[in-house]
Amino acid sequence: MDIQDLNLSREQATPLYLQIYQRYCHAIASGALNAGDRVPSVRSLASELNLARGTVEMAYQMLIGEGYLISRGAAGTVVAAGLNRLVEAPPSPRPAAAPAPTQGIPHSEILPFQLGVPALDLFPRKSWARLATRHLRNMEMVTPDPAGHPALRRAIATYLGISRGIRCSHEQVFITVGYRGALDLVCRALLRAGDLGWFEEPGYFHARQFLQQAGLRLHPVPVDMHGMDVSQGEQTADEARFAVVTPTHQSPMGVALSLPRRLALLEWAERRNAWIIEDDYDSEFRYHGRPLPPLKSLDHQGRVLYTGTFSKVLYPGLRLAYLVVPEAQVVRFRELVAQLPGAGNPVLQATLADFMDQGHFTRHLSKMRRVYAERHGYLVDALATHLGDRLRVQPQAGGIQLLAQVAGGVTDQKLVKIAQANGLALHALSSWYMNPAQQRGVMMGFANFASAEQADRAVQQLLSLWPAE
Repeated sequence: MDIQDLNLSREQATPLYLQIYQRYCHAIASGALNAGDRVPSVRSLASELNLARGTVEMAYQMLIGEGYLISRGAAGTVVAAGLNRLVEAPPSPRPAAAPAPTQGIPHSEILPFQLGVPALDLFPRKSWARLATRHLRNMEMVTPDPAGHPALRRAIATYLGISRGIRCSHEQVFITVGYRGALDLVCRALLRAGDLGWFEEPGYFHARQFLQQAGLRLHPVPVDMHGMDVSQGEQTADEARFAVVTPTHQSPMGVALSLPRRLALLEWAERRNAWIIEDDYDSEFRYHGRPLPPLKSLDHQGRVLYTGTFSKVLYPGLRLAYLVVPEAQVVRFRELVAQLPGAGNPVLQATLADFMDQGHFTRHLSKMRRVYAERHGYLVDALATHLGDRLRVQPQAGGIQLLAQVAGGVTDQKLVKIAQANGLALHALSSWYMNPAQQRGVMMGFANFASAEQADRAVQQLLSLWPAE
């Protein structure tokens, strides 16, 4: 593969080291690089691309850590053997109007209305790169702690105690590869295939899919303006062994679980000896008043497992999340993680620990709260101007996405299919339901609308695609 084939762009939101990593992964998967092929040294590639050595080092360490490349010291770095199964078959042609195949991030570029992607244009890249470069140059060669980098676990415990009111030791904190990594730990440690659990209706579809694939049975419990209806869960599936909730900012409806229902949920868990998995995914971004306290802060019986992720706060490629387990369960989880592959890239974990310890994290959050309130306003205003009679925006106090109810006879699935085929990353609310949907709506991300003009152009494009009733 020629160095020019890397085709890096400083204009993209994706950091340069991730672009290098992605290009090499694609070259290996496509057969452009084969087993044993030697890749340029860090020094020569950095020189050719006019990049800092630390940028290339970070990309190479990710590729080596994930088994794509092998470092042979003075003999250089080569493509690993046994990767022929990654070779991509030629893509089959498909109609241009086909919808996006998944509900995840479909492209490396950020699409209008894309969910789950923070404002990458405002990520403090220089501070992050400086910290990452230092850890790459002083990289620890010992076996990493399977529970996660100790400094990062301490930083998270401190942050949760100050900002979220959760009293925990760093021993209770486990670093995972994304939110689904946290769910996987809970399933392995505390649940068995066939166990029944409450799940919000509508609820976060990625979590639903993961839990179902793990062999768990999910019982949909309706969500109203006060959050999950705990009494409904008790009446229809009181014997459940666990509940998965997003109490601070319900996904996707955006409501908060009321205090009476929080207390009722905790009482049910204690009575049934059940577990509560709390996903506090958007708690940092609340535009009015202080962030709501998590359910975990009220947990005095050790029934709540608290999860959070950095992907929606910093950048998705980080793929780092954390799980806080009850103190009585620390030994069980320690024994489990010792048998698993690991908690993710140790260099990124160490970088994140310094990023938090040096105050960059809290400053970034403070800035983003102001920015997201402004960008939320850009989209709300554009929708009111161009689609006010067709989309009704649901009020919300935080988050990086909004929900708009579809008026008239157009179905959300039809609208989303047309929008996705034309590069607009809307999501249909009805796909978040397990049972037939009770409401029609579209989920719309706004974090990357850097100006009112950008939001206005995207909404006008959506208007031009609006299907006939």
